[in-house]
Amino acid sequence: GGGGGSGGGVGPPAALKRADTRPGRGHSPAPHGWPSDIPGLEYAGEVEVSRGDPARWRPGDRVMGLVGGGAQAEYVVVHEDEMLAVPATLTWPEAAAVPESFLTAYDALTTRARVHPGERVLVHAAGSGLGTAAAQIAHQLGATVIGTSRTPEKLARAVMFGLDGGIDTSGGSFLGELGEPVDVILDVLGGAAFADNIAALAPRGRLVVLGLLSGSRAAADLGDVLRKRIEIIGTVMRTRGHEERAALVREFTATMLPLFAQGALRPVVDRVVRMDDLAAAHTLMEQNDSFGKFVAVWDTDDTR
Repeated sequence: GGGGGSGGGVGPPAALKRADTRPGRGHSPAPHGWPSDIPGLEYAGEVEVSRGDPARWRPGDRVMGLVGGGAQAEYVVVHEDEMLAVPATLTWPEAAAVPESFLTAYDALTTRARVHPGERVLVHAAGSGLGTAAAQIAHQLGATVIGTSRTPEKLARAVMFGLDGGIDTSGGSFLGELGEPVDVILDVLGGAAFADNIAALAPRGRLVVLGLLSGSRAAADLGDVLRKRIEIIGTVMRTRGHEERAALVREFTATMLPLFAQGALRPVVDRVVRMDDLAAAHTLMEQNDSFGKFVAVWDTDDTR
């Protein structure tokens, strides 16, 4: 299958990933077979040419998905089993904001952390694209969702996306405001938050490390890991092989994709930028003022 142009533009829109602006902090090199000189890990667009099952994808079909690199190109070539159908309710920028955040959050919460109804889930950086996706999915799974952010306004907005409680971390650690321990933590911060994450987990808690925005080195009391039987789970989407990606897409298509059409899940797009303004967009992302995702388009017609 091939994800091509997006209905009037010269290439598919692609969401931007904040970790990509910080080399060495949660950003892995392009896997074999993917371009290392063209950024971008997620896309949305129309099928231009399909060499797979003609009954499955046809030219003109609206699709979205993850790639190992090169999404910010005029055309991308992907396997038909790794594409998701774009719900009719989503605009092109909204579709481009779905794959990385929602597939990562779903995999982390269900396969890695095995979240059950009634459990308490802590999501760091609740105002990010991943954070807003994780809060919504955790809410759908029946969990109580607590989020952290250094910006109180982001926490207030995140309530609309499944957050049950928020902790302002602009003054320091979240531990003093957490209350009861949590069962699961989704962490994109890494080293600086590691010790507090371990302290915040309940017995048999699960820490899923998704990023290293605050660094890759940490010091913590491993005695708590033993006493509380804590699981520390590292995961990254980019380096997974085809079989893993295809299995995740099948499961997500069956369980989560219908919820977008129902309005129960919503991608959050902070702003849409042009592909030739990527440097300025990266600078804005580094300022930590955004809520949700930045999406880059080739043509302003791609915003519909």
